[in-house]
Amino acid sequence: MTTLVNADFTPKTDEADGSEAQAKCYDRLIEKNELTDEKVKKVLTKYLQEQELKPFQAELINLQKHLEQTNQRMIILFEGRDAAGKGGTIRRVTRYMNEKHYRIIAMGKPTDEQRTQWFFQKYVSQFPHGGEIAMFDRSWYNRAMVEPVFGFCSDAEYKNFMKGVGGFEKDLVRQGTILVKIYFSVTKDVQQKRFDRRKDDPLRQWKLSEVDVQAQERWEDFDKVKFEMLRRTHTASAPWTVIRSTDKHLARLNAIRVILNSVDYDKVNMELDYVPDDNVVISGAREIELMQRDRLRSKSRNKVADDLPEADQSA
Repeated sequence: MTTLVNADFTPKTDEADGSEAQAKCYDRLIEKNELTDEKVKKVLTKYLQEQELKPFQAELINLQKHLEQTNQRMIILFEGRDAAGKGGTIRRVTRYMNEKHYRIIAMGKPTDEQRTQWFFQKYVSQFPHGGEIAMFDRSWYNRAMVEPVFGFCSDAEYKNFMKGVGGFEKDLVRQGTILVKIYFSVTKDVQQKRFDRRKDDPLRQWKLSEVDVQAQERWEDFDKVKFEMLRRTHTASAPWTVIRSTDKHLARLNAIRVILNSVDYDKVNMELDYVPDDNVVISGAREIELMQRDRLRSKSRNKVADDLPEADQSA
């Protein structure tokens, strides 16, 4: 058989040697780190996912420039259960941003002085100035979720918050602040898997707190306060956006899309798909609807169980 040789497609000796050396280098790394095919696939997948985020992260920089030029203020709330993916998403959102024009706020326990102040005062003190983005890794909604479940606030304090937060946010938006409220929703099984990973990983053990340990035991309690929070604080002026975060990459990608779509600015990269995935992103109103259905089904099942004879229930 005749072999056709084309100079344009024949690699130069130096290039061929370089490619071969590079391949051997990869082989040595794989051997040294005892990487199975599955692990190699996982590393490549993670790399490709990070690459997929980059053009959207570049667009976030353009959004940031728009806010600076128009002197607009922006607040983004990252809420959700423990291990729902809030922190990882915040890191992807801010990775390439101008650090001078955004802040991440993760507030600890209130001081004795703060306990005597107006509840919103400590949060207002962290609000952005013109051209700045303030991102709250948990926010004033601690009072609607964590605090009532663990008894960190009184019933009167909880009711007072739920009654007043709508007006507080409406006034905030009316005065020109762009407010984005994102709730990361994770399943009970996935949360448990992420907790288990934190226990075994020395780089993640610091994330596991006593509150986290009790999160699984109090799952139903969190369901109840989540439903009430969404039902009473999803408003026309300050709506909730819910993100299914079982798949961390899709959650991060779609969270960035939600943020980009929340600001009326001229998008630079029109080749990007800015439309959120319907399987990942749903409105707060839709989440309320779905939770209401689950509550009704659960109520019906419990009623049927209560009506059954004891022998049938034990079976």
